[in-house]
Amino acid sequence: MKNTNLKSLMEDMIELGLDHVKGVLWNLTPAELITEAVKKDEGVLTDTGALMCRTGKFTGRSPKDRYIVKDDITKDKVWWGDINISFDEDKFDKLYNKMVASLGDKILYVRDAYAGADPNHRLKVRVIDTQAWHNLFCYNMFIQPQNEDLTNFHPDFTVLAVPEFYADPEVDGTRQKNFAIVNFTKKVIIVGGTGYTGETKKGIFSVLNFILPEKEHVLSMHCSANIGKERGDSAVFFGLSGTGKTTLSADPDRLLIGDDEHGWTDDGIFNFEGGCYAKTIDLTQEKEPEIWDAIKFGAILENTKFYPGTNTVDYTDCSITENTRVSYPLKNVKNAVFPSVGGTPENIFFLTCDASGVLPPISKLTVGQAMYHFISGFTAKVAGTEAGITEPVSVFSACFGAPFMPLHPTKYAELLGEKIKEHKVNIWLVNTGWSGGEYGVGQRIKLKYTRAMIKAALEGKLVDVEYVKHPVFGLAVPQAVEGVPAEILNPRDTWANKVAYDEKAEKLAGQFVENFKKFEEYANEEILSGAPVVQDDSMLV
Repeated sequence: MKNTNLKSLMEDMIELGLDHVKGVLWNLTPAELITEAVKKDEGVLTDTGALMCRTGKFTGRSPKDRYIVKDDITKDKVWWGDINISFDEDKFDKLYNKMVASLGDKILYVRDAYAGADPNHRLKVRVIDTQAWHNLFCYNMFIQPQNEDLTNFHPDFTVLAVPEFYADPEVDGTRQKNFAIVNFTKKVIIVGGTGYTGETKKGIFSVLNFILPEKEHVLSMHCSANIGKERGDSAVFFGLSGTGKTTLSADPDRLLIGDDEHGWTDDGIFNFEGGCYAKTIDLTQEKEPEIWDAIKFGAILENTKFYPGTNTVDYTDCSITENTRVSYPLKNVKNAVFPSVGGTPENIFFLTCDASGVLPPISKLTVGQAMYHFISGFTAKVAGTEAGITEPVSVFSACFGAPFMPLHPTKYAELLGEKIKEHKVNIWLVNTGWSGGEYGVGQRIKLKYTRAMIKAALEGKLVDVEYVKHPVFGLAVPQAVEGVPAEILNPRDTWANKVAYDEKAEKLAGQFVENFKKFEEYANEEILSGAPVVQDDSMLV
């Protein structure tokens, strides 16, 4: 075995059964990985210096093909079902061995890194890739150790990602040829049959979502976070892909902590990652200058295309997927804070892309409502965030990140409720979806209005304004926000047909109540008090 740039102990690779491969390239620099990727035709350089690659068949996550091995550690703690799908221990071992055996002629790229900016709660991660650009993605998205820390680096968890290896469903126990499987006992994640890099980072996120609340009483969160430049006030933004987490946290007037995954300790919040993974569809310098300026040498563009005859990216081109992406290290963001930590948040925003056009653009929640809406996690999956999604589909994703939450949602909600009460945090529900009608009839709420509403909340300008209670959801809706037309604040007023709005609101409320039935036996009275009021029982379908 040829070993280049060796900075860790090879005994770890031997234990994994990887002593038979053609070669191992350890902890290459971004420039070295880019050279490898271009040489191997994995990608091409754009005119900004970014590397542009394609992920193949899968341009988003495949949640139905993500598994957790059911063993002594997980059997009584994981919330098993359609989200956390169990996988047999023996079948994992056989599939792992097949995967390893297939690597005899491969050059492997190994990356040692941290997940977690707080040294007291970080995870040491080793990612082993067969593609150079995948390893560059891990360089961007995880936190890089100092060189002296690499010599005796022993990982807490290892990821083996081999997109060109396919499972045999009939033999291996998978649903399809692609898979992502977490094994907590062996502390290994295997990813095969898919070139979508998000599977690697979300696999590690799922591991932290199990370990931190269960063992360290730390709330793990699918959220973005930033800090005010003047007061140093932290803010947290919950929401699934497509709701605006990355865009809204990249605020030129605030310092970015991170755009996707964080933990909340007794001392404050910390980023799990060392980079950002932003959607780029219809990206412009004017609308999102922070993201635009970060796309330079070292950044990776996924599934974008050039203007014909140039190496200039056409961000309007969605012919491959709506889920075009860019990954870049936080050092590419001029407003990023280092280390990626902040104090206890003063404001938390639940972002939802409401395709029904019912929810207000911004509203304030009680603690009970906050816990209820957190467990509900209502939004719409927007085109491209998952395989098969071509237009908005209303969904409920517990904790605004159910696909990555191994424990029961009430575990995370109880931690959230404790912290809200202890620190008297303001909780806001922000609809970044539609107004004036449902999708196809109304219009998506303008980004500049959403930014103005969030700014007003952060600056305390919504403390003394008049609030009106939403008749169905009970949310406190402000009646005046600087920089926002008053007529859009009350969603019913934006609909030409008020009866149609009332019917749609009642229907959405019914969906909330129906969805929450699976959580009712675990929820206390305070959480249940946050539910919307449904007048027509026929809406509970």
